[in-house]
Amino acid sequence: MDLDDESPPTDPAAALRLIQDQRSAAARRLDPDARLLYWPWAVAWLIGFGLFFLRFTPGDRALVDLPSWLPLTVLFVLLAAAGTVQAVVSMRAYGQVTGESAQRGKWYGYVWALGSVSIYAGLGRIAEHLPHDQAALLWSATAVGLTGALHMAGGAIWLDQDLFRLGVWISVINLIGAIAGPGWHPLVVAVAGGGGMLVAGAIARRRQRQRQQS
Repeated sequence: MDLDDESPPTDPAAALRLIQDQRSAAARRLDPDARLLYWPWAVAWLIGFGLFFLRFTPGDRALVDLPSWLPLTVLFVLLAAAGTVQAVVSMRAYGQVTGESAQRGKWYGYVWALGSVSIYAGLGRIAEHLPHDQAALLWSATAVGLTGALHMAGGAIWLDQDLFRLGVWISVINLIGAIAGPGWHPLVVAVAGGGGMLVAGAIARRRQRQRQQS
């Protein structure tokens, strides 16, 4: 065994480069590609809500003759896929992380799960008494509004400006879509919401690279 290979570099510049390389490698392991956290949700919103608009256009018309069950089914499948991707990526990056930050992340995940289930349970009892277009607006506006609020909460917890701003953006476009009414809401959410997540993922990834290179 060559002990010289295990000895630290004697050149200060080489030692500094080694420290920077190790720091960058650790950052890459603990900071997953932001695009994997944002873009699966963006695709789900673009396609899922886009199909809703094509099938349930304003005026109770259909731009594309799709089965009535298809948009909701596709949306749920894509949302489940996006959640799976996020869970896998997060576990690989943060699975070995302990301490206060890990506890916050775990509790934040519980908020998402329990908050969604409790709200949707209540909506299920109300929506059945509404016309189809109004029930669809109630479901989608509430779901998107919850997403925006929880994004803002996550940004406040971790002081993440990008996440907080995305939550504000989602909340604003959800309000605009709700005011526009049934049929228009899914179009606004698909284009502005899904598109906003694509942009947010690209910006977050660029800042990641800047941090890793610094």
